[in-house]
Amino acid sequence: MSSIPDLWRIALIVPEALVEFFSDAVADHVVSVSTFEIEEGGNWLVEAISHGEPDRAWLTSRVAVLAEAVGIAEPEITFEPVPKLDWLTKSYQSFPPIRAGRCFIHGSHFEGKVPASSIGLLVDAATAFGSGEHATTFGCLVALDRLSKRFPVRRALDMGCGSGILALAIAKLWHAPVVASDIDAESVRVARLNARRNKVAGLVHAVGGVGYKVAAVRRGRPYDLIASNILARPLARMAPDLRKALRPGGYVVLSGLLDRHENWVLAAHRAQGLRLVGRIPVGEWRTLVLRG
Repeated sequence: MSSIPDLWRIALIVPEALVEFFSDAVADHVVSVSTFEIEEGGNWLVEAISHGEPDRAWLTSRVAVLAEAVGIAEPEITFEPVPKLDWLTKSYQSFPPIRAGRCFIHGSHFEGKVPASSIGLLVDAATAFGSGEHATTFGCLVALDRLSKRFPVRRALDMGCGSGILALAIAKLWHAPVVASDIDAESVRVARLNARRNKVAGLVHAVGGVGYKVAAVRRGRPYDLIASNILARPLARMAPDLRKALRPGGYVVLSGLLDRHENWVLAAHRAQGLRLVGRIPVGEWRTLVLRG
């Protein structure tokens, strides 16, 4: 039996406008290339995986030539072997149960019991964002739990739902119908799966499409509650559409933004007549609660 080849990681940081060029530069020497935004509107990480130790001299030379051609300093390249791990066990270990207010988020590997007076959310780490461990998801869940104790909700919207974790929480906290919308088809699939696994498929309606233009999103308005955990730029851009979808006096929970973007996002929503009523900081991330 042949052994599994050693995996190596190649990584470099480049400006956002040049991500595609540098990804293409290393692509034909590796098995996969991924790109990740490090800072909104700033630098991106280009990360590649190769089977076996890569040709360092060839890759370094190719990156240097491209850097000179586009007029930037040569990016430093990281070459390192990928540790051999039992990835399934590692994934389970990295996702212990999480408490966020009354919400108790756990994976299918969890063998204990949901604590009394807690609301269990079964969500495995998967291909869609939102398993509770990120500061933005945590902040949103805490905000929703606090709102549920003093504000009735008859219909709600989770815009940019990812795994659907916020929609699940809303359905369980208020026993109210939720439209869960995402531009990514895989996120919609995972959100529907999670709704079934959490026995709230009758309340969570996951749909795909772009923003507030989705037919199901338009039909559901006005909403008593809108949750949106995405990024600062789309949050600010969609503020006018959010306002049209929110009923007067309704609440909004926004996250996916860093502390330095808070004023920008707030200004966009204040321009639509919303006011800040709560803020949950978790490290450098912010969750904002607003009211129409």
